[in-house]
Amino acid sequence: MDDLNKSIYEIGSDTAFSIMARSVELSKEGKDVINLGIGQPDFPTPENIVSASIKALKDGHHGYSPSNGILELREAVTNDFYNRTNVNVNPDNVLITPGGKAVIFYTLLMFGQPGVEIIFPDPGFIAYKSMIDYTGATPVSLPHRMEKNFSFDAEELLSLITNKTKLIILNSPANPTGGVVPYAELKKLAEGLLKFPNVYILSDEIYSRILFDDNKHQSLLSFEEIKDRVIVLDGWSKTFAMTGWRLGYGIFPKKVFDYAEKLAINCHSCVNLATQYAGIEALLGDQSYVAKMVQEFFKRRNFLVDNLNLVENINCVKPDGAFYVFPKISKDGLTSKEISNILLEEKFLATVPGSSFGENGEGFIRISYASNIENLKKSINLLKEFIFE
Repeated sequence: MDDLNKSIYEIGSDTAFSIMARSVELSKEGKDVINLGIGQPDFPTPENIVSASIKALKDGHHGYSPSNGILELREAVTNDFYNRTNVNVNPDNVLITPGGKAVIFYTLLMFGQPGVEIIFPDPGFIAYKSMIDYTGATPVSLPHRMEKNFSFDAEELLSLITNKTKLIILNSPANPTGGVVPYAELKKLAEGLLKFPNVYILSDEIYSRILFDDNKHQSLLSFEEIKDRVIVLDGWSKTFAMTGWRLGYGIFPKKVFDYAEKLAINCHSCVNLATQYAGIEALLGDQSYVAKMVQEFFKRRNFLVDNLNLVENINCVKPDGAFYVFPKISKDGLTSKEISNILLEEKFLATVPGSSFGENGEGFIRISYASNIENLKKSINLLKEFIFE
């Protein structure tokens, strides 16, 4: 078809979902597939959250809500954000969305257009570059290198800014690498951005509570010098095992909030009310579930990294957050896409090729450890089989 908006041909897809679909097909054929490709916790949503949603439905919360979300939820968000970051946020600057991706979508629709440059992490979440391409803006790759534990260099980032740069996208803790940007680099970046007062930052903090080894989350909103041009993305999907509920939020500066809300009104109107009440319970209710989940991820991370590094031709750094490892893997000159495809079709092990996340992801694969230790053990053995065949 060639009669559609030309931009639609530029938009990409999420490889993890296509791999998940293929995994389902193979399972239906009777194959015992281990899916370490999808980025969602393998835990159920806590019962108190589910109960809050059921209660909301029984109480008659079936209609529209305000487009920016009910006030009780937005206040719960700002209280939680303050407790974790010591940063005060006005509930009027919070936009409740159907998942975090909507915040990416609306932000890039606001800033992206032909002639504009947008800096994005590479390797980075697939939707960043896909949406930049869709808007007609020019994507500018910010390398996140293995030797820096998949963080970035603030001076290198600042050197990429031109008079065409309108937006920088950052993600810490990061998908696909689990990398966490050190405070020192964020501070250097915030100070350096004083020279570029018209550049905004989209800070994707969706994994902010999944951190290891005494790492503390540092929101970009905590830097006074840039807080009036920082957009924060966060949500419930990863922290509370609510990926299918589709509940996220954006904290937008006052001068752009109205435009983001107009996009929301024209796109999704509002977020399901019962889901919003579940979100309140998640933030205000018992938090011990989160600590237990993070502790389990911590054990799995250590097991997986330690064992991957015992396999010839695999090199894996220990990530500081999220629930992914991003090992470098080599065999017979195969690309990461070819390796991932062989693992799925012949070993029935689902991973995501690093090249899906950008040019700097070539040579790596993403493995999610949102699966039990038994599956991780089997996966190590399957990788060994692949390497030594």
